[in-house]
Amino acid sequence: MSRVRRGFKARQRRNKILKLAKGYQFDRRTKFWHASETVRRALHYSYISRRLLKRDMRKLWVIRIGAAAKQLGTSYSRFMGLLKSKNVKLNRKMLADIAARDPKGFGIIYNSVK
Repeated sequence: MSRVRRGFKARQRRNKILKLAKGYQFDRRTKFWHASETVRRALHYSYISRRLLKRDMRKLWVIRIGAAAKQLGTSYSRFMGLLKSKNVKLNRKMLADIAARDPKGFGIIYNSVK
């Protein structure tokens, strides 16, 4: 049985990791083992952070809508309940944008569902 030479595939696998480690310092950039540990951790944290960003943005939208609703004399939950009962299909992202940029427009939306 002939010997298997694994140079090409092994080098390809290592170069993929080392390419992802570009911009790191010292051994984390040049040595495969250090680079692979760092890249694995970085990819894990980027995965987590993508989910945390969604959570943080939703919190921000709720705070903005709540603040605009307070100025109109109602609460966030009452305002969202009115929207749901009147079957208004505006999501939190759009409502928060309207509340931050156009308070009069937000007031018009509130008056139309009240």
